[in-house]
Amino acid sequence: MAEIVCTDKKCPRHGGLKTRGAMFEGKVVNAHSKNTAIVEIGYYRPVPKYERLEKKKSKFHVHIPGCMTVKEGSVIKFMECRKLSKTKSFVITD
Repeated sequence: MAEIVCTDKKCPRHGGLKTRGAMFEGKVVNAHSKNTAIVEIGYYRPVPKYERLEKKKSKFHVHIPGCMTVKEGSVIKFMECRKLSKTKSFVITD
């Protein structure tokens, strides 16, 4: 079998991109763009007035390195990195 050779400079494993901050885990909602995936994470937020939890979600634009493939519906781990474009500042790590 042929190995996938990664020549992406923005790859945290094979390139020179450094990651920082917390590691997030989310579900890929959209992977149609080239080298970009939209990932959604869900969380609960307390509402003190009603003493209940509110369900919320956030979407992140995440860079897909050349050595990884991502499909819609898959669960991925990603971390923050330097700004890669106007909207992307996260990269897939695992």
